[in-house]
Amino acid sequence: MEIGRRGLMLVLSSPSGAGKTTISRKLLAIERERMVLSVSVTTRPRRPGEVEGRDYYFIDKAKFAAMVANGELLEHASVFGHSYGTPRAAVEKALAQGRDVLFDIDWQGTQQLRERARSDLVSIFVLPPDMAELERRLRERAQDSETVVQGRMAKANDEMSHWAEYDYIVVNRDLEASVDQVRAILTAERLKRDRQIGLGDFVRGLMRKQ
Repeated sequence: MEIGRRGLMLVLSSPSGAGKTTISRKLLAIERERMVLSVSVTTRPRRPGEVEGRDYYFIDKAKFAAMVANGELLEHASVFGHSYGTPRAAVEKALAQGRDVLFDIDWQGTQQLRERARSDLVSIFVLPPDMAELERRLRERAQDSETVVQGRMAKANDEMSHWAEYDYIVVNRDLEASVDQVRAILTAERLKRDRQIGLGDFVRGLMRKQ
């Protein structure tokens, strides 16, 4: 008898620049057969190199408000003056098919997911090794103005204050080691009894064969 599995929601959060997006991309490349990325909708402008439907779905404020009103978002939040949200339908379909869904969202979104889907949620907070390294990474990616960089640094302490709300903590000193740690968490969570569909029947079948 085959044992099935319900997918899980794997959340990675961190202060901007701590490495969650890079870890997410490496994880998706490794787990491409069993994991999909939850693609959020956002009202912020598209950055150079971003692709519609791959990085985000870029929508206007009126469309975002309508999705919230119609219950089409699992979670939504405002970050640096722009709105972000997770479309519900695609996530629920993937979970039912036994595929894991990876979320790159902040603590506000994670709180909402915890309230609405706690049994499906596994949350990881990624910390930088120190604040100097965080600032170096923000400047190295050269995507933001000096004003935005300073704003992200100022907001980092508030974001990190929510670390205790997460199931796991990864300090991103070394990228490959951090990816390995996230994969270890994922492996353990996939093996949890409650996520293995038909496990009881499988065990009963084993016992009958004695």
